[in-house]
Amino acid sequence: MAEEDNYTKDGTLDYRNNPANKKKTGTWKACPFILGNECCERLAYYGMSSNLLNYFTTQLNQHNATASKNLWNWSGTCYVMPLVGAFLADAYLGRYWTIASFSIIYVLGMTLLTLSASVPGLRPTCYTKDECYATNSQTAVCFLALYMVALGTGGIKPCVSSYGADQFDDADEVEKGHKSSFFNWFYFSINIGALIASSILVWIQVNIGWGWGFGVPAVAMAIAVAFFFSGTRLYRYQKPGGSPLTRLCQVLVASLRKYRVAVPGDKSLLYETTDAESAIVGSRKLDHTNQFRFLDKAAVEKESDHSKGSVNPWRLCTVTQVEELKGIIRLLPVWATGIIFSAVYGQMGNLFLMQAGYMDARLGRSNFQIPEASLAIFDTISVIFWVPVYDRFIIPMTRKFTGHKNGLTQLQRIGTGLFISIFPMISAGILEIFRLRIVRRHNSYNVKQGPISIFWQVPQYFIIGCAEVFTNIGQLEFFYEQAPDSMRSLCAALSLTTTALGNYLSSLLVTIVMGISTRGGRPGWIPDNLNYGHLHYFFLLLAVLSVLNLGVFIVVAKKYSYKRAVGTLR
Repeated sequence: MAEEDNYTKDGTLDYRNNPANKKKTGTWKACPFILGNECCERLAYYGMSSNLLNYFTTQLNQHNATASKNLWNWSGTCYVMPLVGAFLADAYLGRYWTIASFSIIYVLGMTLLTLSASVPGLRPTCYTKDECYATNSQTAVCFLALYMVALGTGGIKPCVSSYGADQFDDADEVEKGHKSSFFNWFYFSINIGALIASSILVWIQVNIGWGWGFGVPAVAMAIAVAFFFSGTRLYRYQKPGGSPLTRLCQVLVASLRKYRVAVPGDKSLLYETTDAESAIVGSRKLDHTNQFRFLDKAAVEKESDHSKGSVNPWRLCTVTQVEELKGIIRLLPVWATGIIFSAVYGQMGNLFLMQAGYMDARLGRSNFQIPEASLAIFDTISVIFWVPVYDRFIIPMTRKFTGHKNGLTQLQRIGTGLFISIFPMISAGILEIFRLRIVRRHNSYNVKQGPISIFWQVPQYFIIGCAEVFTNIGQLEFFYEQAPDSMRSLCAALSLTTTALGNYLSSLLVTIVMGISTRGGRPGWIPDNLNYGHLHYFFLLLAVLSVLNLGVFIVVAKKYSYKRAVGTLR
């Protein structure tokens, strides 16, 4: 019995496919390699993406609205592609090999992007530092590289946080208690990478050159891959459980085939395996719930469901399989409320940069110019400040009032962040109103850098950072914990798609408001010269949408039922 206690009970294996030994694998001894990988990968991503809007406008010679939409569309794709990576991880490759495989694509994409910005013939032709022209083929190579990066990051993103959480045994109360802290420190490592990217790398891009500015992130990504592989012997591995999408489709088909069949009142009459293990590899059994009763028809057993001594999975499904689909359906309303938050978050790398371009970027009275994209450092500083504050102070303090082991429930944490996210848009809108008043007062419409210091943007960045610590980390933990065991990568990817849809929503909103506001020859809300525009209208529109979104979230959260797992892993 003592020997059995040395091994995990959540079905994880070591690198030799033997049961994972608790003393030799996983927990915090494996996490530094995962957190280090994530730190370097995020340094590479933000080192490239933080200043990408300026690259589009100054090097590829794109208009403001076009550059904004291209950036949002690319960023959106980066957060849609995780669905591909998650499917492969859960169904076939497992999280380890998915991260490894897509990291190679990522490095190749970063290398091509570096070449497109540095090699004669591939790089744009520049007449001055910020006045360049790119041919269609040069632009095409740049975007090919960017979308290779989007594919690479798509394979990595949904797996890393789940893979880190896999290092803690759910069946061990001590290890399970550390999992919430892991998500906090995971997000902390992301922002350490972002801090270096938005300070040092942005400065390199602006002052040394884009070739070096993209080359350093490419090297950082290569280091991330090497760091990840170096922890191979210490990791715990979950077996892929087969295609989760196939199982979900089987429930739908089976329930539709039996739409006339009555569901028994006694849940014990529904089909389920008799032993403690689930029939699904890598998943515990799930307790029956009374929501979405129509889907229970898939677990009603009939003689025609059996063929040659075996069960036809397209006619009969276990209760656990049905509850997997129910769990995904329950997640969707919570998932949808993250879209507006992602649209707010996405302004940092886009319209905040445009606003900063019309402000005084000098440091004090010196002639040193702060790159606009470097202001994102205050978002990162905010996150780095709030993560340990939340972990060490807010959790113990709120625990006294709520009685919950983590202080706030996952949904309470997300909701708090959604409330906070209203205020950066209000702050940005007010700042733009005051900036335009000064422009009108001095009739300085054609003066790009006005007298207002760029540091007046700090509050909007800092507040977004605070909102991130609540909402983004809460979502990471929520989607991991509430996902069916064998669908954790898929649900992590589902969480990330809110960022994609937030970017696509921003792109759509820009298209709509520019289409309406430019009628009659007017410059519109977001013209090439913002002194003639109304950027504050767009910020305040997002603030109003955030208020409405918070109201919807409160209704959804009150009705949500948390997952109840029973039995053991197979």
